[in-house]
Amino acid sequence: MKLKVTVNQIPYEVEVEVDDSPAGLPVVNIGGGAGGGGAAAAASSGSGSGVAAPLAGSVRKILVEVGQEVEVGEVVAVLEAMKMETEITSPVAGKVTKILVDVGAAVQGGDQIIDIG
Repeated sequence: MKLKVTVNQIPYEVEVEVDDSPAGLPVVNIGGGAGGGGAAAAASSGSGSGVAAPLAGSVRKILVEVGQEVEVGEVVAVLEAMKMETEITSPVAGKVTKILVDVGAAVQGGDQIIDIG
């Protein structure tokens, strides 16, 4: 593919190769980090399994509701840290029993954000 690029008011014609194959990037589920002990961790009921924040940030979106069935790897929440969004996936399959944080809440790595039973 040929492109026309202008740098400092000087036009250049550039030929580039385009890889049409899909990237196929894997979803990475990062376990809870060191620290924790924040409000969300204290609020955890301790029953069943849970979804932990992999890093410190603020809760941007909660994508599930109490009573909803989730699968392993399903995106259940989105955190924002340093102007970047991180999708948080469920480490287990089951039913959401409790949402431990509100949208906008600050969490630390390792804090429980959702209980799954």
